[in-house]
Amino acid sequence: MEKFFFGVVFVIVVGALFFVGRIILKKRKKGHLGNLLGMSLFLIRLPKNERKLKEGETGKDFREKIGAVEQFYASFSGLTRKGWKKFIYGLPRITVEIANTIRQEEVGFYISVPKGIEAQVKKHLQGIYPEAEIDRCEKDYNPFVPQGESAGGYFVLRKDILLPLNTYVNLKIDPLAQITNTLSNIFPEEGVAVQLVIRPAHSKWNEKAKEAIKQLGEGKKFSDIKKGMDISSGLGSEFKKLVTMGNKEEEEKVQRVDEATLELVKNKSQKTLFEVNIRIIASSQDKMSVNRILDALVGAFGQYDLNQGNSLRFISLKKKPLKQMFYNFSLRFFDTKKTVVLNAEELASIFHLSIENLRTPKIKTLKTAKAPIPVELPDQGPVILGEATFREETKKVYFANDNDRRRHFYIIGQTGTGKTSLLKEMIRQDIEAGRGVGVVDPHGDLIEDTLSNIPLHRRDDVVLFEPFNTENPVGLNMLEYDTEEQKDFAVQEMVAIFQKLFPPEMIGPMFEHYMRNAMLALMADKDDPGTLVEIPRIFTDDLYMEERLAKVKDLVVRQFWEKEWKKTTGQTRSDMLGYVVSKVGRFVENAMMRNIIGQAHSGFNLSDIMDKGKIFLANLSKGQTGEVNSSLLGLILVSKCQMAAMRRGNISEDQRRDFYLYADEFQNFTTDSIPTILSEARKYRLNLILSHQFIAQLQDNIKDAVFGNVGSILSFRVGVEDGERLEKQFEPDFSRQDIINLPNYEAIIKLMINGQVSSSFRMKTTAPKIGDRAQIQAIKDISKLKYGRKKEEVEKDIARRAKLGSL
Repeated sequence: MEKFFFGVVFVIVVGALFFVGRIILKKRKKGHLGNLLGMSLFLIRLPKNERKLKEGETGKDFREKIGAVEQFYASFSGLTRKGWKKFIYGLPRITVEIANTIRQEEVGFYISVPKGIEAQVKKHLQGIYPEAEIDRCEKDYNPFVPQGESAGGYFVLRKDILLPLNTYVNLKIDPLAQITNTLSNIFPEEGVAVQLVIRPAHSKWNEKAKEAIKQLGEGKKFSDIKKGMDISSGLGSEFKKLVTMGNKEEEEKVQRVDEATLELVKNKSQKTLFEVNIRIIASSQDKMSVNRILDALVGAFGQYDLNQGNSLRFISLKKKPLKQMFYNFSLRFFDTKKTVVLNAEELASIFHLSIENLRTPKIKTLKTAKAPIPVELPDQGPVILGEATFREETKKVYFANDNDRRRHFYIIGQTGTGKTSLLKEMIRQDIEAGRGVGVVDPHGDLIEDTLSNIPLHRRDDVVLFEPFNTENPVGLNMLEYDTEEQKDFAVQEMVAIFQKLFPPEMIGPMFEHYMRNAMLALMADKDDPGTLVEIPRIFTDDLYMEERLAKVKDLVVRQFWEKEWKKTTGQTRSDMLGYVVSKVGRFVENAMMRNIIGQAHSGFNLSDIMDKGKIFLANLSKGQTGEVNSSLLGLILVSKCQMAAMRRGNISEDQRRDFYLYADEFQNFTTDSIPTILSEARKYRLNLILSHQFIAQLQDNIKDAVFGNVGSILSFRVGVEDGERLEKQFEPDFSRQDIINLPNYEAIIKLMINGQVSSSFRMKTTAPKIGDRAQIQAIKDISKLKYGRKKEEVEKDIARRAKLGSL
């Protein structure tokens, strides 16, 4: 009975142990699988071109940069698991990988880490590579060619693990260059990858290293030490020979060799040790191509062979072991049977980032760098421009306040890079906020999109100027004014406008002299000012000239008409008449332009628009208006805006309402007075947003005024020449290569924040809101009725004033 009882107990205990064992094995299997799947893969990219060195500054040697990577590996060595977690999940690990996958044709650097330490690993990496962009890979890369041939294997150490490999410290060039060049030298339909699975080394390796160093120091042979310690993996033939040496002379040689070996072991073990799997995979359409890739890659690892030290030996796998290795590769599984022990220096030699030293043409790099987001960037403001992202931080980009916007905003970028989209969204926000807005658009699309976003409560504020609306032309007379100062400014601006529109050889001092006196005579009657259309008449109709001269009080102007012009006769009079009238004639002879500039009073009052915060939209589409006509009208409008702003001088500053004038392709609409606008318009609350494509479009004085007076500067992608000029604005954070390689809708900006210019940073602009295009025509019709006049009425009035029928 007693035996039966003990037998039952034994069966129960064995059964329980078996059951518990099954649970533990199942848990371990599940734990290891969870450990494998609980990894995050990241692609690491650096800017291809580093910033330009300043005068007297020297670049870092590649050894110094690789040396910094050792710190990264050393920081990982402290990660471990204890107790049941270590038993269930095993040791924590990371993988570092270099791959060129099918149809990508670029070598990528990857790192896979446990999800629990993502932030820590990224922090360490970005401490070493502050300009790096570390992007999470939502989908793993695939080096295998479908229906193709694949091969692979792993590296082991030829000699004892305590002997080191050759490292970057002893090499003259970056050792990674040979590997990346090999990876880049494949065809588009091929794939290749190098994978290092890394985990902190077991303490036994450090203990054995310490013991070996101790015994070597006592004069023992390394081969005997190895046997006594039962360290796995064989020694090289040079050490095996030491065992057979018996005489005194040979023992002295052994002692010398052991001293060298002692130094090698110290070099290996004095730095943090890791257990590593080193795998390589190649894939192509046929075996010959696969072998070609694999042989070249294995050859690249030959540079790590160290004389009297260690080297790597490649084990090629076939059939079932190869399939298992592919499985381990895909799941980034650590295979304890394929372990090699490397220190941080050896690891850093095989995997690091140092793009400028590799000279490999096909590496996945950042086309443009990123810079830290200014800490002073506000969390809210009157207008949002987009958002900036740096590492884990993303912030909206706002103008801090209206005062910063009064320092003006300059935007530059090639066609299609995102300028118009940014302007659309800024304009929409200003209009919705109830601000006064003016838009001068030489293309037309910007106006159409703005009209589609006009809120219902602001439709009555819209003043639309479309020159090509010939049925209801809106008047625009540059020769009307309110004060004597405005009259002088208008005359000066009209002369400057003609100087801009015509080549220098066609506009000389005589033209300016005659044109100035003609305009001053026509402007003498403030209540009934003349127009540009009447300039030919004042030179050809003596009676009309006398009528206008009766209102002139300026003695210099009277003297010109009564003495100089009347005494000019014959061929000289005819030449001067043709010289002056021909410049105005091209606009007078155009029916569309004549019906606009020939009206004595403008259809809208820009001073009223600005003071009441209305919306002025000028659609100067070159395709419908003509390039020269568009330029003339734009120049007049910008000048009249400046006149209206300066008129605010008699209004207390706190009563001046901000007005935001957007000028796309602004180089077409600026004269030499733009420096004055940029420097003085701020105090009159005329805030400029100026946009164009390239710097060469600007005259030198305008260029200097823009870069000297504008508070905020934003650049989308530009050409090489502009990149060189803008580099000075955005250095040291960005180089010209960064600026000329920007993706569409991304920009580099230097922003005015609370009266101070921020450091440069990169941002992505906000996508413009899509409006209601069905409302556009209704808004146009309302504005046309309020500010336009019937074509027949306008033509009749112009014919009467200019006596066109009698010419």
